[in-house]
Parts: sequence; structure tokens; C-alpha cells
Amino acid sequence: MGKISLKQVTKSFGDVTVIPALDLDIEDGEFVVFVGPSGCGKSTLLRLIAGLEDVSSGAIEIDGVNATEAPPSKRRLAMVFQSYALYPHMTVRKNIAFPLKMAGIAPDEQERKVQAAAKVLNLTNYLDRKPGQLSGGQRQRVAIGRAIVREPAAFLFDEPLSNLDAALRVNMRLEITELHHSLKTTMVYVTHDQVEAMTMADKIVVLNAGRIEQVGSPLDLYRSPRNLFVAGFIGSPRMNFLTGPAAAAHDATTIGVRPEHLTLSRSEGLWPGRVTVSEHLGSDTFLHVNAGDLGTLTVRADGEVDARHGDSIFLTPQTGKIHRFDANGKAIA
Repeated sequence: MGKISLKQVTKSFGDVTVIPALDLDIEDGEFVVFVGPSGCGKSTLLRLIAGLEDVSSGAIEIDGVNATEAPPSKRRLAMVFQSYALYPHMTVRKNIAFPLKMAGIAPDEQERKVQAAAKVLNLTNYLDRKPGQLSGGQRQRVAIGRAIVREPAAFLFDEPLSNLDAALRVNMRLEITELHHSLKTTMVYVTHDQVEAMTMADKIVVLNAGRIEQVGSPLDLYRSPRNLFVAGFIGSPRMNFLTGPAAAAHDATTIGVRPEHLTLSRSEGLWPGRVTVSEHLGSDTFLHVNAGDLGTLTVRADGEVDARHGDSIFLTPQTGKIHRFDANGKAIA
């Protein structure tokens, strides 16, 4: 079991409140991602769950038991950090087995659990190597293996892929997602990368200045952002926002249109403009279009679209794909 409940949890450093009172339920077996810009409180919130930071007020329950005052070692949680925190003088086998050794587990049982974790993580052939002989991705898998052997109620990941290059990030993203499906254990994952959040999560928690802006599935947040902050943060490239007469025509203070929901034409359309930058990425082309009083709009088009700097084009938002927001930045149903 691995249900985690936060009830009116707050965190303050002196007179500065970094986590105002919040409530959150993480269900057993869920993959939940905390996402938000730097300084939004996502890592602090994870550390509160782990017991690495003291809660200023409120309660944290793990499987219905109040764990607010429990030390990290008693919470049955395993944390995987951004830094791998491996012992360089130990082999992979000894690194993975270390928490078992500290817990006084018999050597033969240690070996059984190490072998099982190594098999899941494709590390069997590397057990006798030392961390310095491994790639970044392999070292991260060793750190995950050390967490797996503890058989925790939940795994806590604090930006575990930040030190990897782009290709390895994609591979490890897939491996962690597959690991979740295999273990069926609760996972709470912190990242500033909304692409990681969208591709990995069962449920995303969007944080801003310590507050929860919205909780939902990746598609829920993409299709129905609750406010301007969520609308601008979820989706890549980010949503286009328009004010003035264009928004007033839809009885809103601001309207938003995602780049992929703008239709491009050479001959006719709602908003005329001129291409300023054309980014060809193979499968997609991102066009940055000067649309006069509307400002610069980003369009996601087919990868082979022939549009260049200075070209005149017309843009039309797709029917039913315009998001409306009021003067307080809240979505209008």
C-alpha cells in the first residue's frame, strides 16, 4: 500500500511561508508528478513527504497512519535524488545492497533482492563494476535499484533526470514509466519539465508559489486549464494569449489558442500576419508570426510546410479550441 494524504500542510522558514496550507491525496499505485517553475515549492513539498523537512502545521498520513512526526527511516518511503549519491569505492552490487546491509538483512537475502532489482533494471551484467565505470543513465538506475530493494510504500523522485543529456533523458523517462507499470508502486516525481510531466504522469500537480493551481490527468490539464498560469505552463510550445478586441469578441478579457490549434493559409483567414522565424524540426515546423496588434503568435505546422521569413500568411483558430479567461485569469466555462 502507498496512499499519501496531505492535510492542511504548511511550511515556513521564519516569517516566510513557502507552502501555504494545502490538501492533496496521492492514491496507492499512482504516478503523480509535481511540476512548476523554479522556486514554486515542488522539491520542498517532496521533502516534507519524505520527512527531510519538518512540517510547520498540518498532517501527513501514509496509508492512514499519521507520519507527520515520524523520521524518514520510519515512513517506508524511498527517495531518488538528482545526484546519484552512490559510493564510488563500492561495486554496483554493494551499492544496491547497502540499505539492506544497514537493516541487518542476511547476506543470502541481500543477494536475492539485488539480483531481482538488477534484472528489472537491466544491470545484471554490471553488478561487479564501480560507479565510475558506468554511464549517467546506468548510475541513475543503480540509485533506483537501491530504492527498489527496500520495497517501499512509495518512491519519491527529485528531478532524477536533470544531470542526463537529452537522449538519455528520453530513455530514462521510458524506463521509469515501465518500472512503474511493472512494480505498481506509488511514485511521486518532481520536475520543472512539463514534457516529462505530460508523458509520465497519471496525475499532475501544478504548483505556483507553493500553491496548487490544478490537479488532474495530463489531458485534463491540456484540454481544460483552470487559469492562465496552468494554460501557459502546460503545452509546448506554450499557448498564445490575446487580449483587446480579439478577446472581447469572445466575451473574455484574454483568450488562449494553442499553436497546434491555429490553421495556416496563404490566401484567407481571420488573422493576417508575416512570418518572422521558421523553425523546421523534421516532423513539425514552428512558425513565429507577427500578427500586428495581436502580437507575435506561434503556430505548429506540418514539418514540410514551406514558409519562410517574410512570407505573408493567414491564421484561423480551430472551432471549439479557443480558451477564454476573465479579468482574474480564471477560465470561463
